[in-house]
Amino acid sequence: MALFITFEGGEGSGKTYQARALHRRLSKLAIPAVITREPGGTVIGERLARWLKWSQNTGITPLTELMAFNASRAQLVAEVIKPALESGQVVISDRYTDSTTAYQGYGRGLDLEMVKKVNGNAAQGLSPDVTFMLDLPVEEGLSRKGANKRDRFEEEEIAFHERVRAGYLRLAAEEPERWVVVDGNQAKVKIRDIVWQRVSPLL
Repeated sequence: MALFITFEGGEGSGKTYQARALHRRLSKLAIPAVITREPGGTVIGERLARWLKWSQNTGITPLTELMAFNASRAQLVAEVIKPALESGQVVISDRYTDSTTAYQGYGRGLDLEMVKKVNGNAAQGLSPDVTFMLDLPVEEGLSRKGANKRDRFEEEEIAFHERVRAGYLRLAAEEPERWVVVDGNQAKVKIRDIVWQRVSPLL
């Protein structure tokens, strides 16, 4: 059965770990599943990801960010997500359109309707069946990064990340039937079980 699952959240929320944990679980059960991420997931997407995350002092504007993320997304949908769903697989994506709405819309302040329209075009009408948001305080998420080198987004001021978090929560409130908001401060195993309880009945 085709199923499209996305994981969302701020920096250090643990979404990548949970996306991979779900993929491993499905694989052990011999359920055909594909895991991918945004930006990235394709050759073109990975190049755009490096540029978006690690370009320094290039003066990238919020609108340029929006278009670049959606260029990566359009390729990912065409090359990976859509074919996998059409073949009946489960698709797990670490970030998707909601990230762009939260970061470039709420975080950067771009017009939300414009952001959603551009997202929709790049997504080719593909919307997740379930979206998990791992929520936790901004300072906690950033502290989990430790001494690792931070990318352009991780280096943003706290106020930016607070706007992103608020944006996510607003999106979740608007579509409660799709979103599952999970306390990211819980143990990884507990979060993994919460995810499985929501996903397993859909398989």
